[in-house]
Amino acid sequence: MEKKRFDSMESWSMILESENVEAWEASKGEREEWTADLSQLFIGNKFASGAHSRIYRGIYKQRAVAVKMVRIPTHKEETRAKLEQQFKSEVALLSRLFHPNIVQFIAACKKPPVYCIITEYMSQGNLRMYLNKKEPYSLSIETVLRLALDISRGMEYLHSQGVIHRDLKSNNLLLNDEMRVKVADFGTSCLETQCREAKGNMGTYRWMAPEMIKEKPYTRKVDVYSFGIVLWELTTALLPFQGMTPVQAAFAVAEKNERPPLPASCQPALAHLIKRCWSENPSKRPDFSNIVAVLEKYDECVKEGLPLTSHASLTKTKNAILDRLKGCVSSISSPFSSSSVPVNA
Repeated sequence: MEKKRFDSMESWSMILESENVEAWEASKGEREEWTADLSQLFIGNKFASGAHSRIYRGIYKQRAVAVKMVRIPTHKEETRAKLEQQFKSEVALLSRLFHPNIVQFIAACKKPPVYCIITEYMSQGNLRMYLNKKEPYSLSIETVLRLALDISRGMEYLHSQGVIHRDLKSNNLLLNDEMRVKVADFGTSCLETQCREAKGNMGTYRWMAPEMIKEKPYTRKVDVYSFGIVLWELTTALLPFQGMTPVQAAFAVAEKNERPPLPASCQPALAHLIKRCWSENPSKRPDFSNIVAVLEKYDECVKEGLPLTSHASLTKTKNAILDRLKGCVSSISSPFSSSSVPVNA
């Protein structure tokens, strides 16, 4: 946003008096580092909203930022406690995460009834908005793999830090000027040690793993399930379970083991990965380290003009051909086999 536009705007400190802002509840050093200097924050246009939050474009210390404002209701004790916990969790997690595919935390402030979190500004919006502008099945395999790798690398890092996102979906994946993806919105995230045996619905039904829908104990593999749905979105550019309400989608997944239909045009290797990710049995879903490795091999194959298959499978195929040729040469009386050599996609 142009600087002159912000010069005419009120400083955020005129809306929230900076001297009354509660410092973030942590050590003294952390308060000094994390608490926003509201005199340096200028507010711009709103570009997203939720039930209790609004997200604005802004300038903080001469840098373009996104400002998430959460209004805490004072008359609803249960909602107030939930939103305060989400704010506390999001700031605590975001402030310790540093990765190219995780949205960067900048500062936070707390002045009931309004709390705010300041992060880097992602100019191209979220992945769902991007896909809504695309024709169905129109993304190239190169684009699908690039976006999927960004997401999976961010999630691999997140899990390496012991964090479960619990609401991974295209709306929470943001795009910057270079069209690189960063994972965002950690309001419902938790440390795995604290929520490993947790029950209850967290996240969004269309992307939610069946064990979470059923309110059974769950692990980090709920994020892998959600990634499978996102990968399906990338291959189709469609909304998962389109034509169903969120509750209908949840029922279809939990009670009928249904999944969004994979198009015939989907690369077999990619379809196989998607099915592994959204397997009903969490133990059959791969870890993100494995997903990253598989996607990197797929990316190499595309760049080399080869079909989507792992290098290991290519080696096995070549060895199978050599073994068959050796068999043909050593057995003169046997004619060359006319059967085709199987190729693992």
